[in-house]
Amino acid sequence: MPGVGIWRTKSVEQSIADTDEPDTRLRRELTAKDLTVFGVAVVIGAGIFTLTARTAGDVAGPAISLAFILAAVACGLAALCYAEFASTVPVAGSAYTFSYATFGECVAWIIGWDLILEFALAAAVVSKGWSLYLGNVLGFSGSTTAHIGPVDFDWGSLILIGGITLVLAIGTKVSSRVSAVITAIKIAVVLLVIAVGAFYINKANYSPYIPPAEGSESGASGLHQSLFSFLTGAEGSTYGWYGLLAAASLVFFAFIGFDVVATTAEETKNPQKALPRGILGSLAIVTVLYVAVTLVLTGMVKYTDLRSGSPLVGDSSATLATAFEAHGITWAQTAINLGGLAGLTTVVMVMLLGQTRVLFAMSRDGLLPRGLAKTGKKGTPVRITLMVGGVVSVLAAFFPMGTLEEMVNIGTLFAFVLVCIGVVVLRRTRPDLPRGFRVPLVPLFPILAVLACGWLMLNLSVETWIRFLVWMALGVAIYLSYGRRNSVLGRRLAAEPDLHEEENVPELVRR
Repeated sequence: MPGVGIWRTKSVEQSIADTDEPDTRLRRELTAKDLTVFGVAVVIGAGIFTLTARTAGDVAGPAISLAFILAAVACGLAALCYAEFASTVPVAGSAYTFSYATFGECVAWIIGWDLILEFALAAAVVSKGWSLYLGNVLGFSGSTTAHIGPVDFDWGSLILIGGITLVLAIGTKVSSRVSAVITAIKIAVVLLVIAVGAFYINKANYSPYIPPAEGSESGASGLHQSLFSFLTGAEGSTYGWYGLLAAASLVFFAFIGFDVVATTAEETKNPQKALPRGILGSLAIVTVLYVAVTLVLTGMVKYTDLRSGSPLVGDSSATLATAFEAHGITWAQTAINLGGLAGLTTVVMVMLLGQTRVLFAMSRDGLLPRGLAKTGKKGTPVRITLMVGGVVSVLAAFFPMGTLEEMVNIGTLFAFVLVCIGVVVLRRTRPDLPRGFRVPLVPLFPILAVLACGWLMLNLSVETWIRFLVWMALGVAIYLSYGRRNSVLGRRLAAEPDLHEEENVPELVRR
């Protein structure tokens, strides 16, 4: 039944059983504390040092703190769904593995292909930002890019990716320890910024908390405008309630990364309890830090001083250091550069970790060459780690990322939507499964999460949607030509005549 083959599902029991294969077994050594560190490590990055000030000045004003809370609520709804899935199916692969158990093999491949885009591109983009901070620390004018004839070579990004790849190949526990040390440094910088900045807060700067709306001067049109504007003809605005919602869409991406924690499910001790604690705990910590930073920032200077083109900002964009420079605290720039270096190092590390675990799961299932899933003596997928490190190194060292950053966002939100829907589907099709964590008020919370993520996706540009659909079409072509033919589940079904394929088709598809 070729039409049914692409909808075959891999049972939760089979997914868990596959984790015991000797040649593709990951070592369980991570705790809830390790997972929380990973979550904070990947979420607290450049956003807290740059995105906060720019969005406050150009979009939301003092209400930027409320925008972070709204974004945290949307992200928290998705986090609840990830926590339930991860505790129910504690297997490497995150949304890919979850989709395989609920929607079938074809959708699982699509989401896995989508996660490849998210993690690999995010690691490359963030490493380019890391090279900018390194250039500032070393006194260069800009990043660590060397011009070799017509080619631009970013040696800083190459060093970062190479070093992190080596650490990940050594072992996940070592990665966790390195991440914990670096995360402690950047959190110390953030807390220092909050503590010092609090002494310079002027309450008058918080008024008006939600500034009156102004017409947008972005002038985005054609493929550069958001899909929402393209479909409705609506124009954006700066400040006001619309500006607040637009700011929530922007700062939501400062939370991206907590889902990476779910990719380490197979390497976690007592995953049913540790995974929900790691996912929700890390989200709670970063939300408090984000809101505290924004309150200090908008209390230190008037929001209009952070606006692009203002005398304080000039032709560049406002950063966290802008508010401190306004008060003559020039040493803050050095502290923020160091914090940015530390912050982006851990972001790249956890993104690469997530990328390798998704590819590991897809390879073990036969949708990619099985040989890639072979683990080394220390229980890590060395082959995949080295391959991913090599590809991301080339992307980061030689290719400008530019507007491709938005593709990371749409890929992440697409994964969020499928996971949230999957929770409802699995509750209906497999109510008997033991769940270490249960999302409250199902289906209300998952539906709200889908609506929130859908709204954010509508605010991405039309050209981003086009690129995303092209990438997905390429993925479908690869699945039909290779993955479907080499699927371990497909071969298992063919070898066991008593196991009818209809029994492995999702209930929603049969109907």
